[in-house]
Amino acid sequence: MSVPDWLEPMAATLTQDRFTGPDWLFERKVDGIRLLAFRDDREVRLLSRNRLPRHMPHVAAAIRTLPVHDIVLDGEASWDEGSAVAYHVFDVLWLNGRNITLLPLVERYEMLDALPLEPPLGRVQRVNGARPWEQACAEGWEGVIAKRLDSTYEHRRSKSWLKMKCELTAEFLVGGFTDPQKSRAGLGALLVGYHDGDDFVFAGRVGTGFDTALLLSLREQLDRIEVAQSPFTKAVGLPRVRVHWVRPEIVVRVAFIEWTVHGKLRHSRLLDVLPQRSPRGIVRDA
Repeated sequence: MSVPDWLEPMAATLTQDRFTGPDWLFERKVDGIRLLAFRDDREVRLLSRNRLPRHMPHVAAAIRTLPVHDIVLDGEASWDEGSAVAYHVFDVLWLNGRNITLLPLVERYEMLDALPLEPPLGRVQRVNGARPWEQACAEGWEGVIAKRLDSTYEHRRSKSWLKMKCELTAEFLVGGFTDPQKSRAGLGALLVGYHDGDDFVFAGRVGTGFDTALLLSLREQLDRIEVAQSPFTKAVGLPRVRVHWVRPEIVVRVAFIEWTVHGKLRHSRLLDVLPQRSPRGIVRDA
């Protein structure tokens, strides 16, 4: 069989869950560009995720020296401060005339580990331990990728690969909440904000990170401080239906991936309710 002209790369799904288990392995999420390498005999093509050719002579030369006839590799290219490129390989999709994308990840990795990768080629760093996402953040990485050991290589975004990005954390004041939907108890999402001078600025919704007991407990507390009008003085994107307003007295600690260009929390989740924390001085600090 001939080496294919193109294979659509598998993409990881962003998750807010944090877990480990025997069915998963964890790898460093490299901050670079996705790069697929196609070698047919001596010809090497390097293509980005958008199928654009990339000119990396040292990477191509290293792939050309591998003791194979043909191969397709998947990985991430990055550059150091001196502009030297490194190709961090994390999968092999084709090997010696054989499409191996339907093999489980653990078998593909055995084949990949058998390849003598020499700089600028290298394996993506695997991360062990009970909380690999914490190691990633402590090392200043972008995050980790969790991959199911039995997963095949899917040419689409998949939940067999999960992206755990390093999070920011900050304290916010609760200014309102939405009603629960379907089988959810207590409330739907908290509407949180922060002080900016004399303004109380809406920062977004926090709808995950709760268990049922906390949802019910928070609803009782919020019902006692409900008010008729919104306390937010700067608020773009506030919900207009099934919403309740409260005096901004309850402080919560929230994890989130980043601030959007519109000043809202992206992928936020509740970490804690801080009953002893004064609502004064809650400002944007991240």
